[in-house]
Amino acid sequence: MARVLVVEDDRDIAHLVSLNLRDDGHDVDVVHDGADGLNAASEEKYDLLVLDLMLPTIDGLELCRRVRDKEPYTLVLMLTAKSSELDRVVGLEMGADDYLTKPFSIRELQARVKALLRRKEQLGSASQSSEATDSLSAGELSIDIEKREVLLADKGVSLTAKEFDLLVQFARHPGKVYTRTQLLDLVWGYGYDGFEHTVNSHINRLRAKIEADPAEPTYIQTVWGVGYKFSTFD
Repeated sequence: MARVLVVEDDRDIAHLVSLNLRDDGHDVDVVHDGADGLNAASEEKYDLLVLDLMLPTIDGLELCRRVRDKEPYTLVLMLTAKSSELDRVVGLEMGADDYLTKPFSIRELQARVKALLRRKEQLGSASQSSEATDSLSAGELSIDIEKREVLLADKGVSLTAKEFDLLVQFARHPGKVYTRTQLLDLVWGYGYDGFEHTVNSHINRLRAKIEADPAEPTYIQTVWGVGYKFSTFD
């Protein structure tokens, strides 16, 4: 069972979503505007936020951004009545883990929620496995996985949640070449076909933060015609 906060100003949709998630065994709270959503997310620990894009007082994008600045990490499933690619990309760039475009089926909502929670559980298990360690280092980079902190030459580097997850994925497997599609699946989860440019933009931002010369990267290297790899520092 997961704790879920539904932030949706359409009360009929909020009721329908909460009813069906409760039927799946989850503990669900509901609020109807962004300010109440931020207060609830700040005061309580939730596993998942089901978050409408268009909200009164604080919109969904701003709420997502503020939630991403807080610990512990909370999954965000964004709901949007807009169907343009730009709106979906902006939501992902702000840190949403997945999105659904209205109108959506309840069965699809339930499947997305189940997939997100399963992925979170798998990542939690992986962090306790022999493959995962509490810290990683490469060159002048030091990564504290538990604290989600990165140091470059002993100076702190501020990363978004997805930038951090992407860096850890690379650093755990130096020399392994990833396609953009593989990175989308591993870091963002399923459902992002056609959003390879989201990977590009995150890698560009990562390079700007950790590379001495982003045009000639030392850590995250381009494998032309394939994708990217992390330096082995041999």
